[in-house]
Amino acid sequence: MFIDFVAVMLVNLAISLVLLAYLVLTLGTKHQKKGFPGLFITGFISVVTGLYMIFTWPLPSSYNIDFGGPAVLLGALVFGLGLAVMKDWDLISFAIFSDLAGISAIVLGAGLIVRGATDAPMLSGSGYILTGLAGLLALPLYFGRRSKTLRIIVALILLAAALIWAFVGYGAYWKHMDSFSKWKPLPMR
Repeated sequence: MFIDFVAVMLVNLAISLVLLAYLVLTLGTKHQKKGFPGLFITGFISVVTGLYMIFTWPLPSSYNIDFGGPAVLLGALVFGLGLAVMKDWDLISFAIFSDLAGISAIVLGAGLIVRGATDAPMLSGSGYILTGLAGLLALPLYFGRRSKTLRIIVALILLAAALIWAFVGYGAYWKHMDSFSKWKPLPMR
């Protein structure tokens, strides 16, 4: 049976990036802890859907690689960040993880563009590249977290990526509602 839950993964990604932008903007302030419950939720959704995708390959072609692996990396990072913020842990290991995961997002984004994968390869590829760029800025942000300018720049990159993923994700919902409107489970065929 064909299962396509990429739309929920993309919308969850957009929500994760908005929550990360909030965390970046509030680093070192009394408001920093307000976002961690949402980080748990989006991190959990990303890990579960990503693991399912990489272990079962429910989608055709390389879409399982394009979306499954990055979902697991982002989900683990976001969930872990929620825990770290809640427990007041140091964030250096998350910054290192984010930088290395950011490289994979940039590689995937370039791959989507070059291969012409997805219905909108430039848009999806740009979403990955911006998400990866924000990841690459995690280590500089860790050491320069007192710089309001740097925090704003990183937050704006995260929000730009979130807008792209929200557009792609909500568009995928619309397309899936149309393309699956006549689908019936096997026993009903």
